[in-house]
Parts: sequence; structure tokens; C-alpha cells
Amino acid sequence: MEEKDDIIVMTDEDGEEEEFEYIDTIEMNDNQYVVLFPLDQKSNDDDEDEVVILRVEEEDGEEVYVNIEDEAEMEEVFEEFKNRTEEEFDFE
Repeated sequence: MEEKDDIIVMTDEDGEEEEFEYIDTIEMNDNQYVVLFPLDQKSNDDDEDEVVILRVEEEDGEEVYVNIEDEAEMEEVFEEFKNRTEEEFDFE
């Protein structure tokens, strides 16, 4: 994972690099989460922008971003993100 200002470059399991804009960090339920906006929205077929929410974990002394498998956990973090940023983003 490489960071440039608010741009984070991550490599997926296929070795492909993808750039994200850092939007927010949310701390809740003794966990920390990052909210990212994919800079390449070409893969998104509809007109809606999507954010990516990942849990921050520590591995060998370094922060790593982990997919959230629990749908309820993801929804709870997304609701908190919406509450915190409702004036900045249109969620309808």
C-alpha cells in the first residue's frame, strides 16, 4: 500500500494496482475503519458513486486494510459515515 497525500494505491490479489482517494477514518466498537473513494469508477456500470469501507488492522507492526465480511458491521459503519458527512455528500 502506497500513500500520496489523500491518494492511496493498493494492489489487489491479481497484482493490479488501484488508486483510491482517502475520505474519512471512523472509530467505532473498538475498531478503526477507512472510507475510500475509487478513482477509477469505470467498473461501476450505474451512475452512482460508491465508497469502499475497510477495517484497519495491525499486522507485523504495520497497518493493513481488510475487507469487512460481516454485512451488519459494514452497514453500521456506512450509516455512521452517512451521518458524519450528510452535508458533503448526497446519499439519495
